[in-house]
Amino acid sequence: MIVDMRIYTCHPGRLNDWVALYKEHGWPLQQKYLGRCVGWYVTAEGPLNTLVHLWAYEDQGDRERRRNAMMADPGWQDFLRRSRESGALVAQENRFLRPTDFSPIQ
Repeated sequence: MIVDMRIYTCHPGRLNDWVALYKEHGWPLQQKYLGRCVGWYVTAEGPLNTLVHLWAYEDQGDRERRRNAMMADPGWQDFLRRSRESGALVAQENRFLRPTDFSPIQ
């Protein structure tokens, strides 16, 4: 198993706007295509205006198949357009994580 950790930073005062946009237009499609959301969070302390979401996959091939299917969906392309036009995001990054042999989530 791998976990794709996505970290997004929004302009100050724009986090809630982007979360609302995602919840309405992105979340349903990611649930449909990506499957196993481990968690979706916004920061309470530390670097502000940041959100993190985690998605579990069987392996890198599983992730690529699922994300490619999502990218081909016109609804996802519409969400990406809306996100760009909102101008809320400053930065995006992702990291791939592997669980240790004692991790509660395998």
